[in-house]
Amino acid sequence: MGNLLCCVQVEQSTVAIKENFGRFEKVLQPGCHCMPWFLGKQLAGHLSLRLQQLDLRCETKTKDNVFVNVVASIQYRALAEKANDAFYKLSNTKTQIQAYVFDVIRASVPKLNLDDAFEQKNEIARAVEEELEKAMSAYGYEIVQTLIVDIDPDEHVKRAMNEINAAARLRVAANEKAEAEKIYLMTYGSDEYVKNTKYLSTRSVQELLLANNLSKSSYSSLMSDFLSKPPSLRYHFDSLYFPSKL
Repeated sequence: MGNLLCCVQVEQSTVAIKENFGRFEKVLQPGCHCMPWFLGKQLAGHLSLRLQQLDLRCETKTKDNVFVNVVASIQYRALAEKANDAFYKLSNTKTQIQAYVFDVIRASVPKLNLDDAFEQKNEIARAVEEELEKAMSAYGYEIVQTLIVDIDPDEHVKRAMNEINAAARLRVAANEKAEAEKIYLMTYGSDEYVKNTKYLSTRSVQELLLANNLSKSSYSSLMSDFLSKPPSLRYHFDSLYFPSKL
């Protein structure tokens, strides 16, 4: 019906491209417009001015030879004042943006180690945004924001990183526990320490004796000699009595 009456409607947040015998004439703003088709006027198409988002996943390699997938989100929109450039100069906007994003990511990430890449996500995003802004402004598009959402290493790499972190934490915990036991022993003496901990329980001493090829009959004399030592020496029980086993 609109074509028969030579009228067209342009929706809000959208512009339309008007042509005269196939040549660009003007950009139509939202509203109702006269389009006398019998005079060669026609509507070439519509262009959305809404904010759009493109999510990309780029595989690349870090400086320490770890393959990662970099997940990026690009928020962009067409500029109303450059609508003719946005409509005519690019046939596939998303493919063009993807090419620039992949180029910058694959030039930036290989310069960084994996840990540095995680720490410098904002710098990578800024480099991508600057390159995109410079390139896409010529085509009538504005880059609103660029986000590096995630850096995802291979599953085996993540498992290895978790194991390394777990081992480091266990090592710290063991050192802290040993230091706490030493302080307790130095403070309260061996009698209180033996009574309240399993560090020098009967079972552990007997196991130590058996491991060093000594009979259980040696237990009483060994413990008597042990209790006569000052607390600072009692803590190092195995190194005091069995230095050859160290």
